[in-house]
Amino acid sequence: MFDVAGPLAYARANSKRFLSELTDFVRIPTVSAQPRHKEDVKRGALWLAKHLRRAGLKNVKVIPTRRHPLVYADSRGRPDGPTVLFYGHYDVQPVDPVDEWSSPPFEPRIRGNDLYGRGASDDKGQLLAQIKALESCLRTAGGRLPINIKCIFEGEEEIGSPNLPSFLTRNRGALGADVAVLSDSSIPAPDRPAITCSLRGALSMELEVRGPEADLHSGKFGGAVHDPVQVLCEMIAGLHDKNRRIAIPGFYDRVLEYGEEERAYMKTVGPSDARITRDAQVEKGRGEYGFTQYERTTIRPALTINGITGGYQGKGNKSIIPALARAKLGFRLVKGQQPREIEDLVRRHIRRITPRTVHCSIRTTLSAKPIEINRNHFSINAAEAAYSKAFGSKPVFVRSGGTIPAVNLFKEILGVPTVLMGFGLPGDRIHAPDEKFHLPNFYKGIAACIRFLAEIASRRSLMAHPAKGRVKRMPAALRGNA
Repeated sequence: MFDVAGPLAYARANSKRFLSELTDFVRIPTVSAQPRHKEDVKRGALWLAKHLRRAGLKNVKVIPTRRHPLVYADSRGRPDGPTVLFYGHYDVQPVDPVDEWSSPPFEPRIRGNDLYGRGASDDKGQLLAQIKALESCLRTAGGRLPINIKCIFEGEEEIGSPNLPSFLTRNRGALGADVAVLSDSSIPAPDRPAITCSLRGALSMELEVRGPEADLHSGKFGGAVHDPVQVLCEMIAGLHDKNRRIAIPGFYDRVLEYGEEERAYMKTVGPSDARITRDAQVEKGRGEYGFTQYERTTIRPALTINGITGGYQGKGNKSIIPALARAKLGFRLVKGQQPREIEDLVRRHIRRITPRTVHCSIRTTLSAKPIEINRNHFSINAAEAAYSKAFGSKPVFVRSGGTIPAVNLFKEILGVPTVLMGFGLPGDRIHAPDEKFHLPNFYKGIAACIRFLAEIASRRSLMAHPAKGRVKRMPAALRGNA
């Protein structure tokens, strides 16, 4: 029997220390996308590894990859017990524009009930809630639980998890589990927990338009040479039609259309149009006709222009025709769409609309499939019970417009379903200046993870048994891919 009284009491008694450690964690600028922070990301991995050891986990390893390290740890409970795989990421988004932060992004500040700092919510606060739950359980159970624990924390999620697939493939047998738990999502309100049941896929591409070999004098050649910036802007402007749909032939062919029952449920549990518009801090929303804002951001695909550059960017004027222009295209994909198929459609469309006066090239920088969770899986039932007891209210099922590559990788490579138990809030401003984490959610998240482990332990009879093909052995060594 897994008694939660001891772990919950331990978590309450150590809450101030937990907050201090979270603050220390947020101070490390683990920006995976920027080469200048490479050593900081490594420092974040070492901090995390040291912390896992102190929490009572074993076999802690910092595993190098071709870019940023993974951190692994485990706890051997009982051979015939269920195995839970915890996942999170310790890398964070860039902080730009830095002048829009109310306080320095890596000097965390507590204002009211919120901790401000880059990564506070995405994903250091949520990841640490998992670890603190494990610590609370291990330190009150003599270091041995009735279940087995494995942890994978990566430093490349914010750049698309490029090295995670090969790591999982090389260590497929050693990483087997009954269920994975991921805390990297949000709930509608502090008193309204939620289980995320779907994620959109993602496809990021960089489009480059080249004209002359070098910048030209616009007085000498203006009107005679096609401007690459103009070409790029015209191409981008044509990527949506008058109905605000993506104007790439075949793009919607495989998009799943949801029935009225599911859409009615979404309207009941999801945020209103006004709430989404308010959270975005804009006066009026915009998107595909015939859908609510919540539907537009979860069950419908989208294309955003994540960045555009070309020509002179400094102060004053410079009379040139730029040699090249670039744009970063971000596609969000929904159930039925496959990233490779969409990539082919985009490439063919760009070739069709490229004028003969310029040269276009396009490269893919990120690709991830959309995912839907089986709401009837036993682990989902365990999460429902855990949330209800920790937050005092029954969770609802929500959809996320974001993308977490690991969820699909766990399913396809390890054959492991994932439970998405998030503790963030819609207004946490993740990926934006003044990111924050609501501290009551940090403590409730710890309690929810403790109760989830107890619920999983009570459902032992529903777990896959090794004799039926699930390899759950604890790894003696893990292979990196450096």
